[in-house]
Amino acid sequence: MNLDVDGPAAPPRANGELVFEEPWESRAFGVAVALSDGETFEWERFRQELISEIGAWQGEEWSYYERWLAALEHLLLADGLLDAADIEARMAEIREHDEHDHDHDHD
Repeated sequence: MNLDVDGPAAPPRANGELVFEEPWESRAFGVAVALSDGETFEWERFRQELISEIGAWQGEEWSYYERWLAALEHLLLADGLLDAADIEARMAEIREHDEHDHDHDHD
């Protein structure tokens, strides 16, 4: 894996370190890296999908990791590793987990 330092697929950084605004962003990052390292897909293929997602983005509020997640979802769907229902179920679990952790942060 060769993570872009600059260019269209480069992740957000501050002082050279990766920047994640929310816990799900680092998890999505880690999943893509782990799947590539495990040879589920080639990193360059993911990178090209990410560049495509970034280029196709049209919206008001930019989120690099939403594009990252969309690229990951597209690869998983295209390769038949997950279907749309699997992805939605897992996203619901993550949202519930994050909300539960967020509720405990204020105790």
